[in-house]
Amino acid sequence: MIRLHHVQYGRSFRVLWLLEEIGIETFGGLEVIEHQIGSAAMRESDLGRVSPATRIPAIEYKGLEMSESGAIVEYLTETYAPELNRRIGDPERASWLQWVHYSETMASLIEQLNLQMVFLRPPAKPSPIVIKLNVARLRQTLAGMEARLSGDWLLPGGFSAADIMMGFNLFAAPFYVKLDEFPKLQAYKARMEARPAYQRCIAREGAQRFYAQDFYPVPEA
Repeated sequence: MIRLHHVQYGRSFRVLWLLEEIGIETFGGLEVIEHQIGSAAMRESDLGRVSPATRIPAIEYKGLEMSESGAIVEYLTETYAPELNRRIGDPERASWLQWVHYSETMASLIEQLNLQMVFLRPPAKPSPIVIKLNVARLRQTLAGMEARLSGDWLLPGGFSAADIMMGFNLFAAPFYVKLDEFPKLQAYKARMEARPAYQRCIAREGAQRFYAQDFYPVPEA
């Protein structure tokens, strides 16, 4: 069976969702290795054997070891789910690649906000200037998606792994940027959440345990 190194609602959610979309039975089952982000146990586990950065996600399957969500998603769709990929020669190939990697532009900003707003503990203090800048940048990435969404999914050809890559982002981004100003993204997020494979992932994950509040405003200077 395939083994997934995972943190609840982290970037590895992308891979978990993809595996559900493909069908767990394709891989002979799924073993999820749960990690607690930032913990000593995570650093001391054998995750570093699979992931050079000792970070999630990472997969192990039939001798294959991979990390980095974008790379995993590209490989698994090329190999097991071509309908979720856009292969070389497909007219949507460039757009598919663009959105798959755009998701990491957005996720890197979420990561910075998580570090500042969730991980920092007294006496360390988050920087209002840095947070304000990252929130503005995150809002701009959302605005860019809002402006380009013209159908149900990112690509005219239908649902793909590019949408799966955005699932983690649209789960986490609303903790820092309210989606009220982005009606297309709200509807897009609702379509994601209505997919049976996504719902199976949510049922497995349970209530999120990372964020202590529903929204994190920019702190006062």
